[in-house]
Amino acid sequence: MSSDPLTYSDGLIGLSERYNVRRKPFVFYKEDLPPLGVDLEALKARIVPDTATAWKEGEPMKGSSWATKRRAIAEEFVGNTELAYLNAMLIANLRKKDGPTQAAPLFLRLWQEQHEHLIDALDMRWKVSSIMTFADHGATDVQRQVGQALRMLFGMMKLYEFERLYSGLDPKVPFELANRIRANLPMQMDKFALNKGGLDVNIIAPVWELALTDMGIAPLANHLMEELNADPGTVFRRIKHMRKARMKLKGLA
Repeated sequence: MSSDPLTYSDGLIGLSERYNVRRKPFVFYKEDLPPLGVDLEALKARIVPDTATAWKEGEPMKGSSWATKRRAIAEEFVGNTELAYLNAMLIANLRKKDGPTQAAPLFLRLWQEQHEHLIDALDMRWKVSSIMTFADHGATDVQRQVGQALRMLFGMMKLYEFERLYSGLDPKVPFELANRIRANLPMQMDKFALNKGGLDVNIIAPVWELALTDMGIAPLANHLMEELNADPGTVFRRIKHMRKARMKLKGLA
């Protein structure tokens, strides 16, 4: 084990440097994102062709990081609609410090006017990326609060679910109750009360309720929370199974 007493040796300074390096804006050549008033219905009707992944005539081989990124994103959206592709391009720019001025208002317009199509057209990864984008670019306090809360929730889920893969167990398989070790939780946290603990409910319910008060984010947030509720491979489902097993052992089920 490392003798370093810190997870991040340089603390906030080092974390901030790493974070901001990834946020350098794209370099554009002559291309640009569509204007704010672009016809969304027309984009919804058009399909991304294979040619979207290739260099355009007159496009520089170097000197345009956006052209490279745009082509990489296009590889995921060939055969999908140009509207879904645009959503992804907007997200890529909105992850940076600066970008085209129309990016944020256009992203919000997409989700205000075309949420049904986007929810249907996007895979789960891009829907999660979309909800996270509201954290920094939501039009209202509610949108930003919900975006931030779900960015933290889904980000932490990705970390711990990835680590759990090294347990050798499928995500759908709960841990055996008899395998629990007696050790303290980090940060002097109280242990979760498996029988009656409400931490899982306290995490999900307030954010879900808040999201439904703002129609700019409600459709996407509600869809994602319904999907979370239905997914059999999350810690929330495993806790449910473990709780049932504990109640059965105690003769309460």
